[in-house]
Amino acid sequence: MLANPPPRAFEALRVEIAKIEARGRAGKGVLAFGIPELDRRLPGGGLPLGALHEVAGGGAGAVDGASSALFAAGLAARSSGQVLWCITRPDLFAPALFQAGLAPERVIYLEAGDEKTLLACCEEGLRHGGLGAVVGEVSRLSSTASRRLQLAAEASSTMAIIVRRWRRQQDAADFGQPTAATTRWRVSPLPSSPLPTPGVGRARWFVELIRCKAGERLEFELEAPDAAGRLALPADVAYGPAAAPSWERRAAG
Repeated sequence: MLANPPPRAFEALRVEIAKIEARGRAGKGVLAFGIPELDRRLPGGGLPLGALHEVAGGGAGAVDGASSALFAAGLAARSSGQVLWCITRPDLFAPALFQAGLAPERVIYLEAGDEKTLLACCEEGLRHGGLGAVVGEVSRLSSTASRRLQLAAEASSTMAIIVRRWRRQQDAADFGQPTAATTRWRVSPLPSSPLPTPGVGRARWFVELIRCKAGERLEFELEAPDAAGRLALPADVAYGPAAAPSWERRAAG
């Protein structure tokens, strides 16, 4: 047995696993991040459409849900069509979604009385087939509920994004329970990119891909979505400190 199997062997194995998991269903395409360093390490070169994706915040973000919601908004912004966003708590800040590329006229907001109703609304939205993406904010996601969402997404080719958000920090341990999601992400806030003058620069996140079917676990430091919903690698991360502007190198010491 080879100590280090060639990359082509790994890639071929991933393709075969993907075929088995798809059970003969045709591919729905992918939504690329537009970051080569990330996309080339994802099966198919991006996030599968017609699939369920989970996002949770790290640290305090597990409760406030700010970073995870903006991550979801950036993905939904680059989908085609209207976006159904389902909540149980009326604290979603629409201007922040707009800054992440998701224009207000594209969003249909739905406030459900409880999470069971919310998940049913998400499933119905996915089965409609005319939406670009369906986003739902919940604290608990059972294996059965996630499987129903995954099947509904597959049937309609609509991307499903579940933002996991808890009322108490200790409840975030539930994110470790298995679900049918194709990918699971955790987004933790970092100090923002420095500016040449006093102010707040572009937000930075520590983004973890915790689970990916037929893929590997990944960790990246990324800048938050711009007005087009696109994430970016910070210049000093992508090319080293020498690539950052001179004022940014001075700010970093």
